[in-house]
Amino acid sequence: MNESANPWDGQLVRTWLERRCEAARLDQAAADRRGYEARDDYDLAAAEEWTCRALRFPDRTADQATFAQRIKDLIGQDDYPVTGIHDDRRVHRNVRAHLRKLAKMTKANEGFGNTLRYQ
Repeated sequence: MNESANPWDGQLVRTWLERRCEAARLDQAAADRRGYEARDDYDLAAAEEWTCRALRFPDRTADQATFAQRIKDLIGQDDYPVTGIHDDRRVHRNVRAHLRKLAKMTKANEGFGNTLRYQ
């Protein structure tokens, strides 16, 4: 991994993942209330929630290299078991997009301090 100015902080990463998971649940609820035309938004939020849930455990976030390897392993999967979604292909595409975003953040070790709901 590239050495950055900031040391890896597993607790900060877990906090970021937990907050993104909460925001994704709120986004799903909002999309569900909007109905049929918001199915894409619902699937996008479900993909983000699945991604954050799959990565937020302490044993996976303790070390930058371990976290990066876990992301790489998840990107390589063929199927992501997400329930309650509208379109499997769209969710799988969104999961991979979120994983690639996290891979870039992990490599640079930046962006995990931004815990605002909207990013």
